[in-house]
Amino acid sequence: MGTYFALELKRALRDPSALMFTIGIPAFMYYIFGVSMEWGTYDIGNGNVSMYVMINMAAYGAVTATTSVGGLAAVERMQGWGRQLGLTPMPDSRFVITKALVGTAVAALPIALIYLIGYFSDAQAIGWVWPASAGLVLLGAMLFSLYGLMVGFLFRSENAVGIASGMVVIFGFLGNVFMPLSGAMLTFSKFTPLYGLAALARRPLTEGNDLDQSTGELIVQPLWQILANVGAWLLIFGVAAILLVRRSRERQ
Repeated sequence: MGTYFALELKRALRDPSALMFTIGIPAFMYYIFGVSMEWGTYDIGNGNVSMYVMINMAAYGAVTATTSVGGLAAVERMQGWGRQLGLTPMPDSRFVITKALVGTAVAALPIALIYLIGYFSDAQAIGWVWPASAGLVLLGAMLFSLYGLMVGFLFRSENAVGIASGMVVIFGFLGNVFMPLSGAMLTFSKFTPLYGLAALARRPLTEGNDLDQSTGELIVQPLWQILANVGAWLLIFGVAAILLVRRSRERQ
């Protein structure tokens, strides 16, 4: 399993265009919205707004990485590489676990880079917030490995990875990740996949408080709502991925 993990990780890191999209764009967006803006130094919870933006961009980069790896795993499974692996004694569970570990390893790259940029720029927070938020981003991003698998088995082509990654951008806008939402849009965002992950990762910084941009009032985000969002989407993506895997086997 260790050899296969190393091989898959090497393959994932060998595509410079994918790495550019996964690592470079979130880091660039953090610099634009978290460092260059005046409000970046404003205080919020246990740190400042730059830290808030940094966590959001790290979550977006990590989710993009796990989605891409999950989507490619599904496509490979239905194509030649999957058939080659089917001739080996490696069980399906080990294939899925290895891909999840590879996705997690790749997701650690944008998190590390963005946190490094944040540390040497304007992001500020008390000490424990840094590792706590980074760990929650990495843990939560594993949810989107299932999402990538689901889309890959649903569309059954290499275009599935592009579709899945494009939807992640939409999830980011709807999930209060790229810009602060307010009013009805904020209410709607609480039912979207990225909202729970980003809110959970920001919680060590904000302690559950957020600002409604339309009213200026402080919003309290109950922890149970965030966990319910993550749990519901974990169930949806997990069940859908399992059903689609079974359907692909029946066709084979």
